[in-house]
Amino acid sequence: MPLYEHVYLARQDASAQQVEELTGQLKGVVENLGGSVAKTEYWGVKSLSYRLRKNRKAHFTLMNIDAPPAAINEIERLERLNEDVLRYLTIRVEEHEAGPSAMMRRAERDRDREERRGDRFDRGDRGDRGDRGDRGERGDRPRDRERRPRDEEAGIATEE
Repeated sequence: MPLYEHVYLARQDASAQQVEELTGQLKGVVENLGGSVAKTEYWGVKSLSYRLRKNRKAHFTLMNIDAPPAAINEIERLERLNEDVLRYLTIRVEEHEAGPSAMMRRAERDRDREERRGDRFDRGDRGDRGDRGDRGERGDRPRDRERRPRDEEAGIATEE
């Protein structure tokens, strides 16, 4: 049977539980038509590049499917009828990606980065960049107000 990657976007007004139920319903349709869902990933609520049906954010879900084309046609038909689904995309692939998808790897990388950053801020290094040896002493520099030419020096007549 052919392999597919299927991603759909659900309205942000829908709860995560409703999105999980929709995923379960689509999974049931695929299995009833002789296919199987190898993996499902809920990517969370993400901002959209542009508004879709007055929505600025959406729930993203990925499904790796091993099913006949009739099953794909049926889940796409159901998604067209469902008001909560904003967009969907199905791509036929040669093989499914092993392990987490690129979106999940990115989320893990971001989480790790935040944890490292959190440790740094807990030590009290917030905003202090330490010694800036490459810069000389600032000393007594004239301020902008002091450098600005006086009206008389600039040749502007003043009323007396």
